[in-house]
Amino acid sequence: MITLLLPPRARFGGQRLSVDTGRALARADRSERVGDALSNLLDVLPRGWPVAAASRQRDAGDAAGAAWLRADPAYVRPDINGARLLSYGEALGLNAQDAAALLKPLKPLFGDAGFPIDAPAPSRWYLRLPTGAKWPEFTAPEQALGADLFDELPQGPDGRRWRALLSEAQVVLHNHPLNAQRAAAGLAPVNSLWFWGAGTLPDRVQSAYTRIASDDESVTALAAIGGVDVAAKPASWNGRADAGNTLYDLRDARDLALLERGWFAPLLQAVGGGELKQLRVEFDDGARYDLARSQRWRFWRRPLASFIAATADTPGNAHE
Repeated sequence: MITLLLPPRARFGGQRLSVDTGRALARADRSERVGDALSNLLDVLPRGWPVAAASRQRDAGDAAGAAWLRADPAYVRPDINGARLLSYGEALGLNAQDAAALLKPLKPLFGDAGFPIDAPAPSRWYLRLPTGAKWPEFTAPEQALGADLFDELPQGPDGRRWRALLSEAQVVLHNHPLNAQRAAAGLAPVNSLWFWGAGTLPDRVQSAYTRIASDDESVTALAAIGGVDVAAKPASWNGRADAGNTLYDLRDARDLALLERGWFAPLLQAVGGGELKQLRVEFDDGARYDLARSQRWRFWRRPLASFIAATADTPGNAHE
């Protein structure tokens, strides 16, 4: 089976489905997922989403026996109301030499605080937390992009220490000569860090999928711990129906026409020709459509015009 994991249906607005896709979805078996998409994708025990430990294990192989926190390089732009996170990690285009230069003055700051910092990958920086450390709730950077920084920083007594450390790190980075060089080259400065993904390696990670293709590093890092075959998301379906269950993480999709050409059209052709036994189209809002060749006989169902129209459907045979 192949599963396409898509963003909430409302994200596509009124974009029109092709006749073939609208017909196939109308004839499909419709259901609602229980729980959120990521917890269904990966069963992590203990419960949580310890991205820092998982990615550290993949980057350096030394995550066991400690708690980890990502402290990724970031670009924050002040505005009249405060400041906003505009870029982080890979988007800043750092190389190993850049990362080493920026980390040099940060190491005493975080070392004295009891949180050694290093960067086994230029875009992924880590703090090693002491045994028994407690940490506040941190916001993932993709959720904070463009938002008011104050609303996304850890709050309360546990968050106060981290806000203070961040302020000190911002002063160090603001004065770093590399940022003057980056500005002269028209590049965004690395003037902040983003703390996120705290935790220890999970005891167990399981998945119903044997292969996951995703650009979400939190998904791929945790899936790899569970022994799932992981890969970068391709631009379109490669025409291969792998043995087992494969999921393509397309939650960043916005253009329905691109989805139609690269994914829906070739996959529906494979289902119709019997090369693919089952196709599942699942949305981040919980809706699921299971498509199979035998459903072609449900010709009385009215094709869906758009995903917006589909949100009004109820699970089951809504078009009968």
